[in-house]
Amino acid sequence: MAYKKKTWKEKLEDNKGFPKTIDYSTNLPCARALKKLGAKPGDSIVLAPAIEVYEIMSKLPEGKLITLNEICSQLAKKHKADFCCTLTTGIFVMAVANAMEETQGDIPYWRTIKNNGELNEKYPGGVERHKRLLEKEGFRILRKGKKYLVDDFEKYLYHSEF
Repeated sequence: MAYKKKTWKEKLEDNKGFPKTIDYSTNLPCARALKKLGAKPGDSIVLAPAIEVYEIMSKLPEGKLITLNEICSQLAKKHKADFCCTLTTGIFVMAVANAMEETQGDIPYWRTIKNNGELNEKYPGGVERHKRLLEKEGFRILRKGKKYLVDDFEKYLYHSEF
């Protein structure tokens, strides 16, 4: 039987046994990032399914932006965990972006930016397309060296309780 590669939409719908809560340890792939956020051995870490990342990104109102850390914060609260795996969640943000391109979906994935306000070069069409989509919505984009950042991104950040 030939292997059929999953579409991005199918990847979003595959919950991979998540949500799953594990204890923080220094050998987790996301350990360094979580340590910067204050995680300590024994803290609970949720691995949330892609569809929950999709749900958060789908509720983002026009004129607002969200970061990976805010998505993780919402998922941790929802699952009553101390933290959320930033690596898994980041992969799922990319899955949402690619699924929206693949299906011509209407989730504004480009409103999800990196924690420091930087645009995401891994989005479909790269940083140039990400820049165009944000500018089309009225955001001002600055170039700092090779990086593109949303000007004054903090004032556009969306914070919500799950």
